[in-house]
Amino acid sequence: MSVTPRPRLVLIVMTTNKSVAAADWFQDAGTRRVMDALQAARPDGSRFVGGVVRNTLMGHPASDVDIATQLRPEETISAIEAAGLRAIPTGIDHGTITAICDHKPFEITTLRRDVETDGRRAVVAFTEDWEEDAARRDFRLNALYADANGTVYDPTGGLPDIDARKVVFIGEAEQRLREDHLRSLRFFRFSAWYANSIDETGLSACEALKDGLSAISVERIWKEVLKLFDAPQPYTAVSAMIRTGVMQVILPEADNGARLARLRGIELAERLRFEAFQRFLCLFPRSADVAASVSTRLKVSGKERDRMKDWAKASAPPDDENDLKPWLYKTGTATAQDLIAWHWADRNVPGMRLADTFRLSQTWQAPVFPIKGADLVARGHKPGPELGERLKRLEAEWIANGFSLDGVDQD
Repeated sequence: MSVTPRPRLVLIVMTTNKSVAAADWFQDAGTRRVMDALQAARPDGSRFVGGVVRNTLMGHPASDVDIATQLRPEETISAIEAAGLRAIPTGIDHGTITAICDHKPFEITTLRRDVETDGRRAVVAFTEDWEEDAARRDFRLNALYADANGTVYDPTGGLPDIDARKVVFIGEAEQRLREDHLRSLRFFRFSAWYANSIDETGLSACEALKDGLSAISVERIWKEVLKLFDAPQPYTAVSAMIRTGVMQVILPEADNGARLARLRGIELAERLRFEAFQRFLCLFPRSADVAASVSTRLKVSGKERDRMKDWAKASAPPDDENDLKPWLYKTGTATAQDLIAWHWADRNVPGMRLADTFRLSQTWQAPVFPIKGADLVARGHKPGPELGERLKRLEAEWIANGFSLDGVDQD
């Protein structure tokens, strides 16, 4: 544990002429009910904070509504329950209470300052100082607050960053990372979503302290990685991770990123947007060993593990157009699209053929094999292994016959 000094900030005037009062989430009856409950307990003691304010000002969709408050956790619970709402102590040791209104959660957290940090978690103390609360956050554009009237407060300089479309650490970048090394991955994710370029000071800090990521739980890493690859254009940020060695710390199986660079070109040229998982797979050479290593390393879900396994072992898209539909039928649409994206981005595969293959996978409806075991039993076949083998042969003949039973001996 280390004592965390308060970052040295050049504070600007907190109150701005910006407002979020016109936003749908701000006008929502549930939002107003929760904020009114907090206001009744302590007037002007609560403000909306973080992503909901940032996204509103940037013109992005805003979903989760988070609130910072000068109320202590037990006071927050009392205020919410006094308004007839449900209060759940989801993170009460760190000051977080979740209010439920109209089946929607609102995360409410008491203002905090860090007392000690170890790169993974922090010991915090509650405070009533908005600047102290802002100083412990990660990026300047995440330290924006809006009061009950919608007026925006900016204690760290986040508004200029929003205008410039850049992600900058609050205070000293290396100090922010030493407090929580996951902020390195958040830096790349937020840069992919909200910035036009990578801040060089932040990038240098992430490179210098990249080994600290080895102390972060793989579950948290996997969550950040998927969110990164889900950005509209994650490629600049991912390339920076590879160039600085950050990616190699969390995923040593990743290659040099050339395949991802080609995938970026494909998306732009074809006006496509591949899924986050498909983009992620293009980080790696396609092999069963890599799939097993990555899925084990990141402790992915069973469904995600199977998806990687299928991607690694299935046959590549065929060159002959006549073989495409049989291949799609046997491979399955989801695995086929994962394979098409990977091979399309691979160096030695012509792109236009795969463009047609990918679009076929999006539109073609695989037929259903019309014969079941019961049909063969009704025709005198005995149940057992031989029946299963007969079904497989019939299905293969049906596929080879253009998914038709015409001329196929069904007996």
